[in-house]
Amino acid sequence: MTWVKVQLRQVLRSLRRAPLFTTVALLTLAVGIGANTAIFSVVNGILLKPLPYPDPEKLVAVWLTAPGLNIKDLNLGPSDYFIFREQNHTFQDIGMYMGHTVNITGFAEPEQASGMQVTDGLLPVLGATPLLGRSFTQADDQPGSPDTVILSYGYWRRKFGGDRLVVGKEITVDGTPHQVLGVLRQEFHFGGPNLALLLPIKFDRGKTFLLPFNYYAIARLRPGVTVAEANADVGRMLPIILRSFSPPPGYSLKMFEDARMGPNLRTMKQDVVGDVGELLWVLMGGIGLVLLISCANVANLLLVRAQGRQQELAIRAALGATPWRIAAELLFENLVLALFGGVLGLALAYAGLRLLIAIAPSDLPRLQEIDMDEHTLLFSLAASLVASLLFGSVPILKYAGKHLGTGLREGGRSMSEGRERHRARSVLVVVEVALAVILLISSGLMIRTFHALTTVDPGFSAPQQLQTFRVNIPDTEVKDPEQVVRIQEEILRKIEALPGVSSVGLSMSVPMDSNGWEDTVFVKDRKYSPGELPIHRFRFVAPGFFQTLGTPLVAGRDFTWSDIYNKVPLAIISERLARENWRDPSLALGKQIRANEKDDWREVVGIVRDVHDDGVDTEAPSSVYWPILAAHFTGTELDVRRYVTYSIRSRRAGSEGFMSEVQRAVWSVDPSLPLADIHTLDYFYRTSMARTSFTLVMLAIAGSMALLLGIVGLYGVIAYSVSQRRREIGIRSALGAQQRELTRLFVRHAMLLTGAGVACGLVAALALTRLMSSLLFGIKPTDPATFAVASIGLLSAAAVSSYLPARRAAAVNPVEALRSE
Repeated sequence: MTWVKVQLRQVLRSLRRAPLFTTVALLTLAVGIGANTAIFSVVNGILLKPLPYPDPEKLVAVWLTAPGLNIKDLNLGPSDYFIFREQNHTFQDIGMYMGHTVNITGFAEPEQASGMQVTDGLLPVLGATPLLGRSFTQADDQPGSPDTVILSYGYWRRKFGGDRLVVGKEITVDGTPHQVLGVLRQEFHFGGPNLALLLPIKFDRGKTFLLPFNYYAIARLRPGVTVAEANADVGRMLPIILRSFSPPPGYSLKMFEDARMGPNLRTMKQDVVGDVGELLWVLMGGIGLVLLISCANVANLLLVRAQGRQQELAIRAALGATPWRIAAELLFENLVLALFGGVLGLALAYAGLRLLIAIAPSDLPRLQEIDMDEHTLLFSLAASLVASLLFGSVPILKYAGKHLGTGLREGGRSMSEGRERHRARSVLVVVEVALAVILLISSGLMIRTFHALTTVDPGFSAPQQLQTFRVNIPDTEVKDPEQVVRIQEEILRKIEALPGVSSVGLSMSVPMDSNGWEDTVFVKDRKYSPGELPIHRFRFVAPGFFQTLGTPLVAGRDFTWSDIYNKVPLAIISERLARENWRDPSLALGKQIRANEKDDWREVVGIVRDVHDDGVDTEAPSSVYWPILAAHFTGTELDVRRYVTYSIRSRRAGSEGFMSEVQRAVWSVDPSLPLADIHTLDYFYRTSMARTSFTLVMLAIAGSMALLLGIVGLYGVIAYSVSQRRREIGIRSALGAQQRELTRLFVRHAMLLTGAGVACGLVAALALTRLMSSLLFGIKPTDPATFAVASIGLLSAAAVSSYLPARRAAAVNPVEALRSE
């Protein structure tokens, strides 16, 4: 302990005597350690930390797969729920849920709130108990039971001020009073940060068919049961479901058999995290390279510092200090430096983490669970220790060996430094440049990817001028389907009359908002092969929707309001669907399609350009656009879209004043209708590219840091080389060397080091960038242009950074240089 205190005092004194070295070294290490700590916090919060539920490893997400429909992940239906809950051999219990936006009235202003319909088993499966009141029971799930609701903690605090007497009171949800059963705990995050309330799902077994498949499910495994055994158990029950329930009207049992449905269970953590793991590990690897570059830079600084301390170290050796003791003292000094850098890095990591969370894509899972915990502190400590070994080992190996005695012999007049003294620093510079090349190429590939995405025609125009919002007219308020549409049209007309509005569209949803659905679409007179089920994207629209979005008609016409109210059986299809069935889109006009065998045949009256509904990085789906009001559709007598989205084209889109006018226009028709999901279409467009832009920003920052550190390292090596070779420069000048030749000498040396680093970096990048394949779009991971631009850019920066110290070499006075030697 005494040795540590003595050494610590000596180290602190030594660092104070070299403030410039200490500052540069600490900042360099802090940037490297801080950046890695911030990224690790994200990786830890999303990938490594267990889910915040009791025994989370026993939770599984219950999915099906339907290879006959080319569907990898298929949701469950009510029929699955009944059989799975009653006849499984592997679950303690199973709970189902589905997102459900509701209208809340009875307060100062109506509002739409984010709700979730759940079965009584969901909260027990998650191990969640209410803060106040009770959970749902099987009695609450029964059809005809009283309407009840459970509030989230945040909604309870915001709407009721934390009133503990709220249990037993009633709130009006979708026009119907619901009794408050309980309040969830603050730590309950299932359903997202905006969850307001839970509602019970009331499945009626007597009215249950094999469709629909639109519910999510979570199950808790029995002790000792594996996911593979649970998959086998679900596979055993699927034929039982087909025997126990009937297909809905218009569908045959053979259609379900041809879908070849199977189990696709996975751990809940895998389901929550999804495919984001590859993205985060790529970013972690990229930022890790920055730490290596930082270590190389600090190692170079320590080499220079150790060269200046060579006499001191030689005297210690002459006085009896063993090489091991000297190495231990140098290592301790490096460790102290690394720990100080780690502490400073933690401060930078805290600020950086707040920035990361702010710019992270909204669909990044578990964002609310990202923080700096004990694991982050341990990582920062480990990074500091590793850094101290990495940057500290080079000067220790070079100056703590048996040749320390030469320092005394060289202590008088200094000689021009030999090649071996340059070698270590040169190797470090080559390593820095190579790592910088990898990061620059990686960020260049993401820039090329982002540019490729922006050049894709999404199928609509000027999204920043399209204001969208959603409105729901529940059947508890308006029963008649046609009256619902008349209210929707009246709202549309009111908005059209606002200043600055050029057109208004009405639809079930808008592109890229994740609210579409897929189902069967059959073409009249076409023969389908056994097992073939034509699945296409469904959209429901009103007249003027395509004009408002800027989606051009390729052939035919749009719907008219007369078509809507007269329930004329019509349809509009996408260009891709037309080509798939008739090759020439114009040949699709007049053809007939329908959703199932019980539906009316509907005439195709229009073909529209393809819309990239799932984002510009995925292929545009083949889509069918149905009228928002349709007779004899999917087994219903009269089908209407009650939950619709309005799209408003205006240069005023996105402004609060404009939305205030829109809100007044809506309330002039029905003051009980809240507006929800208020965004411009540009919001959804940018959200669809959020992961790409996030990766681009992170790798661009890492690349910039790497380039800066690499150039600084190269500048330092050349500048130090100039200072150490002053005598050689003086002799060359005395013998007639021109300034240009001297400048070229050092620039050539820098370019040789840079060239070697670039060559090594290109080889490494050829292998490593293949790991980014899934993140790229429209470009190969070995794109020659990106490799060339990154290499030329780094070589150019190296030439500039080396020219400045090389110019100083040319300005050396030969007389003074020789006299100083």
